[in-house]
Amino acid sequence: MRHVLLKHARDVITSRLNGLNWRDQWNGAATRPSKGCFVSLKIGPRLRGCIGTLEPVRPSLEEEIASNALAAANRDPRFSPVMLKEMETIAISIDILESPEPVESPDALDPTRYGAVVRSGKKCGVLLPGLPGVVSVEKQLKICLEKAEIEDGEPYSISRFTVTRYEE
Repeated sequence: MRHVLLKHARDVITSRLNGLNWRDQWNGAATRPSKGCFVSLKIGPRLRGCIGTLEPVRPSLEEEIASNALAAANRDPRFSPVMLKEMETIAISIDILESPEPVESPDALDPTRYGAVVRSGKKCGVLLPGLPGVVSVEKQLKICLEKAEIEDGEPYSISRFTVTRYEE
């Protein structure tokens, strides 16, 4: 049985693609305390969209997921908006984040267990844990630094976080 949060994310995206307001279609209650979360869309092994928040910005987890699901489907700048006909081939995953905690060095990271956040001024790069092909701290940091557009030699801070992942 698919987790209720995965069903919620799929219903939100499908409602929007059908021209409906997801809130009008939703029968659930917004009862979970809000947390940062990422919603990822994939077709097979290929990413189709991923948007998230490190810290919550909505009043409930259900609303946080809805907002990030719609953004992953429609506003990920790396991809064109998802079309309704794609929904039958898209698999959704949701990562619910614990608050990031600062670490003193890369030695405190483990890409299979912790996601990473790098910051330098207003620049920020994030990578979720447990991603295929990301098996070393070096690779995890390299991807984060590239995402943040932090140059070689530019100082940066590192934080780590854990997630609870739900996948279709």
